[in-house]
Amino acid sequence: MQEKVVTISAGERLSTVQDIMTLGRVRHMPVVHGGKLVGVVSERDLLRASLSSLTSVADDQRRAFLHVVEIARVMSSPPIVIDPDSPVEEAALVMAERKIGCLPVLDGDDLLGMLTETDLLRYFAGVWAAARGESRGEPPGEEPGEQPAPTPETDPDAGPDRGA
Repeated sequence: MQEKVVTISAGERLSTVQDIMTLGRVRHMPVVHGGKLVGVVSERDLLRASLSSLTSVADDQRRAFLHVVEIARVMSSPPIVIDPDSPVEEAALVMAERKIGCLPVLDGDDLLGMLTETDLLRYFAGVWAAARGESRGEPPGEEPGEQPAPTPETDPDAGPDRGA
């Protein structure tokens, strides 16, 4: 779950959210009004609202269009949310059934973070690797925390003529 979440106001323009998403490399943003979560805007929402790149519209004209449209007109609302105590399997099921890429995690009205598809993929990849007895992030044949066998390149005393 992403705990450091940047929110955006429902009254902001699509051009602003596009800039934030591009610079922050995020695909979903929670939308707030009066400090409360009222929706989620995604890259998909931006694409749907934008003029198609297949048309002959210039980039500056597309940008001008995005500057006129308020986020509230294209965001998904009401947001589909999840409780912080919900099992990860439930979150994955909700996201798959609703065909959404993120779930805001709410404790009452407090936004705690955003659970994304990437978070779930990382979680399930780790569970799958653990079930197969594999370690993640370690070279094959080495256990986590185990030091590789010394070689002449890494330890001068490990060569074949050691002690000669």
